[in-house]
Amino acid sequence: MAASTLAEVAKLAGVSPATASRVLNGSARTPGAGIAERVRQAAESLGYVANAQAQALAKSSTGLIGLIVHDIADPYFSAIAQGVQTAARQERRMVLLATTDGTPAGEKEAAAAFAARRADAIVIAGSRSHRAEDSAANGELAAELDRYCRNGGRLGVVGQGIIGLPETAGYCTLPVPNEELARELAAELAATHAGTFVIVAGPDGLATSDERIRGFQRGLAEAGRPAAEVLHTAFSRNGGFDAGTQLAGRLADLGTRPCIFAGNDVMAIGIVAALREHGLSVPEDATVAGFDDIEWLRDFRPELSTVGLPLEEIGRQVTLGALAEPDGGANPADPGAAITGTVRLRRSTESA
Repeated sequence: MAASTLAEVAKLAGVSPATASRVLNGSARTPGAGIAERVRQAAESLGYVANAQAQALAKSSTGLIGLIVHDIADPYFSAIAQGVQTAARQERRMVLLATTDGTPAGEKEAAAAFAARRADAIVIAGSRSHRAEDSAANGELAAELDRYCRNGGRLGVVGQGIIGLPETAGYCTLPVPNEELARELAAELAATHAGTFVIVAGPDGLATSDERIRGFQRGLAEAGRPAAEVLHTAFSRNGGFDAGTQLAGRLADLGTRPCIFAGNDVMAIGIVAALREHGLSVPEDATVAGFDDIEWLRDFRPELSTVGLPLEEIGRQVTLGALAEPDGGANPADPGAAITGTVRLRRSTESA
């Protein structure tokens, strides 16, 4: 059966199509209560479904938030997405989700799609890339988001700001203290670990990974310890597994019970799995620490030392910040306190 039209609703209610549209699409210019009720009853009896695009034009709002993440299967991003959803419900918005390949080119495509759908706000959770091969895509992403913001869109970004895009009244970032928290983790590990340190990090030029490397190295230096060797790999569980396989063959050369710091928890999980596959145990043969304190760790053994971040709160705050009304042309008001984290030492880094 063909869908009912607005003209049919108007005819049944005995009003003009323009009047029916004002009632059903949310215009501020609404007719009297009796007429409005007659239109609604006609729409219900015909099973009419309002046109979302027409409603958006009438209200100057689609009620949509576009969320861009690298990988929703990664519990880091799924936890942030949960926080975005919480804020969206609070503000009576719906969330559209786009996952990318973790590159600014993928983010630009997603941002363009959300802008075309007139999303009220776009939230981006994912590391910036300073790699030379991403330079052109960074420029395209900045240009796309600049157009979106200049046309009234609102933008919230977790972590580092969009490269080449200055903050404006419609654009806010929510910093995550990756470097300082990694420094604190290194300081606590150095106080109890006498052996060597190794860092398993993401690709060189990935901003979140680079911040955590800098912080960890700084913590070691402040504790009077030599700099850690750094292995670069994919910023994922599989990247951690590959690095763990490489380290398993070199463990004897690294000294007694080296301490391996992974740039995130899923990498740490991969490292532990690779060591186990080679007959090695954590913390008996090597100690391992991660970063983020993702939900998966509740069931992981040995209990992983890590840095806890309030991931859902990050998602909530960045969304509310993006939707907040600008204050005199300044950045949107911060809806909550600055993001902090906590070093959590567990079984994976205990003394043998």
